[in-house]
Amino acid sequence: MSPETWASIGVSAVTGVCGVWAARAARRTPRQEKRDDFTTIKDALNERIVKLEVDAAKQQDQITGQGAAISWLVTDRHSLVGYIRKAGLEPPAPRPIPVRARPYLDHIDV
Repeated sequence: MSPETWASIGVSAVTGVCGVWAARAARRTPRQEKRDDFTTIKDALNERIVKLEVDAAKQQDQITGQGAAISWLVTDRHSLVGYIRKAGLEPPAPRPIPVRARPYLDHIDV
């Protein structure tokens, strides 16, 4: 074999080894896969947190509206009782407030 043949074999071998090394270096490592999974999970959790914050704001608006409705009903009841008494009649006896509803009516003059 001539020296050119040996040189060609040597260059081919070095090229092959470099190709294998480059392919190995370009491959994704398990650590990179875990990091990508973490990023995906973190993004999903962030979306869920935003959804929960929106739901909490809606629920707070609903609770505020319900409190206003209860206040209006209590005030309206008081005004009706006052109107009946002013007319010289006796209003019906008020029904007792359920035990379950009492904690929510403490701030209202019931």
